[in-house]
Amino acid sequence: MARRRTFPTRAVIQLAFVVLVVGGVFVLGGNAERWCPFGGAEAIYIYVSEGNLPCSLQVSNLFMLGGVLLSVLLLRRAFCGYACPIGAISEWTHRLGRALGLKSRGVPRVLDRVLSGLKYAVLVVLLVLTWRTGELIFRGYDPCYALLSRHGEDITYWAYVVSGAILLASFIWSVPFCRWLCPLGALLNPFSRFAWWRVKRVQTDCSGCGMCSNVCPMRIPVHEVEEVRHARCTACMECVSACPRRLRGALEVRTRAPRAFVVGGLILLLAAPVAASWLLPLPSFRWSRGEAPETVATIEAEIDGLTCRGSANLLVYFLTRDDELELPGYLALEAWPGPDTARARITFDPGLVDEDAVRSAITEPYFEPEWQDWRHAPFRIEGYDPFTER
Repeated sequence: MARRRTFPTRAVIQLAFVVLVVGGVFVLGGNAERWCPFGGAEAIYIYVSEGNLPCSLQVSNLFMLGGVLLSVLLLRRAFCGYACPIGAISEWTHRLGRALGLKSRGVPRVLDRVLSGLKYAVLVVLLVLTWRTGELIFRGYDPCYALLSRHGEDITYWAYVVSGAILLASFIWSVPFCRWLCPLGALLNPFSRFAWWRVKRVQTDCSGCGMCSNVCPMRIPVHEVEEVRHARCTACMECVSACPRRLRGALEVRTRAPRAFVVGGLILLLAAPVAASWLLPLPSFRWSRGEAPETVATIEAEIDGLTCRGSANLLVYFLTRDDELELPGYLALEAWPGPDTARARITFDPGLVDEDAVRSAITEPYFEPEWQDWRHAPFRIEGYDPFTER
């Protein structure tokens, strides 16, 4: 008799996502931060109102936020239960604590609700401060950034303190950060309440043993409800796996192969933002002035030194200079700042200025009359040598 093939367990799927993220960062040198969905939440107001993004973020963050929100509307917070590395490590730490003989501690429901409200306060504080300052206020303290930053220059040791506190708490309480403090969880919860995915308890087949509630990482009282509509449900299906009467149908889900459906849908909805960022490479910095004439020209350039929003603003400063290299026909800048050479598109009036003048304005020193001093340009254009072009 042929042996029935089973879908990989959730722990295996979590491990695969962690290996993918950590391997992409430390082996391939990728930038995981550009795919952080919470980065999209931090950036969306600034991008819509100003056309710019805080340093380290790109339009891909906005695409990823959209993909995750769509996944939540379909699969509840499956992103948290399968793809988030912090959630996975916290769960594994809790299991390790139990294996070491540490007792899993619960909290009274009233206290659990109070603690759950903290993440909404964290969300509001972070978004308001980020939108007001244009800077990623939480970045230096972010446990996820501490894991994936390769200890960047802007990270503080408080990030490791926060990470250590989360790990220590996870030995005793189930996923405390995810349940009580995670700002992304607070952002996803309102959407999760309307999700299509649900676990239904058939009361006539349920013995009321409570095993489903005991294994739920989010501590949802599954055995007390007819249908799991809780916003913090991660579609992990640990309750279904633990149910001693699952074969009788005590707990039902909406698909015949539930875990394969959840994982397949999640992968598809996370891959879509990656494809969108490649097909629609929108600029993460935009600046314009005046009205464009009927005929305009553009320069596409690869520029060294264009690393973030701050340097993009400095590039605008050089393009709007008022010395002998002034560009009266300069109209707009669209840029894709990055850690290495960055792409920029400059629009100008060809009747007032030419390409050589634009390149000179970017790379030549700027004399500051107010300071009576020269300000040297930190920018270099790939394939352009200002000395040979003169």
